[in-house]
Amino acid sequence: MTQGPRSGLAAVSSALLAMSRHLEVRDVLKTIVASARELLDAQYAALGVPDDHGGFAQFVVDGVSDEQWKAIGPLPRQHGILAAMLQETEVERLADVRKDPRFEGWPSAHPDMSDFLGLPIRDGEEVIGALFLANKNCPKEYGGCGFTADDEELLAILAQHAAIALTNARLYERSRELTIAEERSRLAHELHDAVSQKLFSLRLTAQAATALIDRDPARAKGELHQVAALAAEAADELRAAVVELRPAALDEDGLVATLRTQIQVLDRAHSARVTFTGRGVKALPAAQEEALLRVAQEALHNALRHSGAEHVDVTLDRRGAGAALRVTDDGGGFDPRTVRRAGRHLGLVSMRDRASGVGGTLTVESAPGKGTTIEMEVPGG
Repeated sequence: MTQGPRSGLAAVSSALLAMSRHLEVRDVLKTIVASARELLDAQYAALGVPDDHGGFAQFVVDGVSDEQWKAIGPLPRQHGILAAMLQETEVERLADVRKDPRFEGWPSAHPDMSDFLGLPIRDGEEVIGALFLANKNCPKEYGGCGFTADDEELLAILAQHAAIALTNARLYERSRELTIAEERSRLAHELHDAVSQKLFSLRLTAQAATALIDRDPARAKGELHQVAALAAEAADELRAAVVELRPAALDEDGLVATLRTQIQVLDRAHSARVTFTGRGVKALPAAQEEALLRVAQEALHNALRHSGAEHVDVTLDRRGAGAALRVTDDGGGFDPRTVRRAGRHLGLVSMRDRASGVGGTLTVESAPGKGTTIEMEVPGG
């Protein structure tokens, strides 16, 4: 730690805090690599996560431009020095990686590297990744500079914490997948129960209309109106379920575009005016974006189905590193205390759960005849 104990400790602390901030695996990998390169003052850094087929499931680099990375080509295979990092427990510190007998060359677009430091990232006995650093930024007269024993020690500490951060991120993603699977199962049951009942009622009503059409046309007409109403309700419930089951647009288009598209559809489908404004919002962690979308959907559903609003306005603004969602309607409003006492929640419990589940907050302002405002804020990444 050539910068001295105080500055070295501060740098390690900053790196560990940066790793602990993220929950998505890809974000954790990028943070580990960037932290390692900055901490050891290297020109290049990489982290490989092995697959079960002799290659890498993920390979993240820092210090290489996007254009250069594309020119390099496909992900590397586990051979040479890379394989050694995944099979051995020791740190590899080399003055010149090109002179090592295990070196097998690299693609033509690959940057030239000399001094090298690498070690495996282990979770117990399992190797879950490997960190590689190359070309320490210092004068290299007569080959006299490179990574030091202090660098080894520092990287070993970083790797231990990287293992914890990566394991936690994997557990979080697995837990999230299970939650999504449970949510889909719940929605499937609700869809089956609700729509099946509607369709059963619709069939009986249509049969009654058929029986009445000759002897009592007026009553038959009334039954047919009921058929139309039931069909519309079933279609509404189907649409709502499909929206809940398909947040994939978040991955493809991002939160702002997804919200804008859904609100445009709602504006066309309802008599109320529904508007959206997005201002300066940057990409957020996936879990936070999904929570914001779900809360917006629930708030919009309440406003359009229950409030009698003529205008519903949705805004999404940047708030520090995070974002604030605000859904305001000019409908009938309600007394939140009365709703709780009556055992009715209008989705408020699930909205609060979604907000708190991603470290956010949710506030509800409403009063009879005064409309409703629901605001959710998330911290960002």
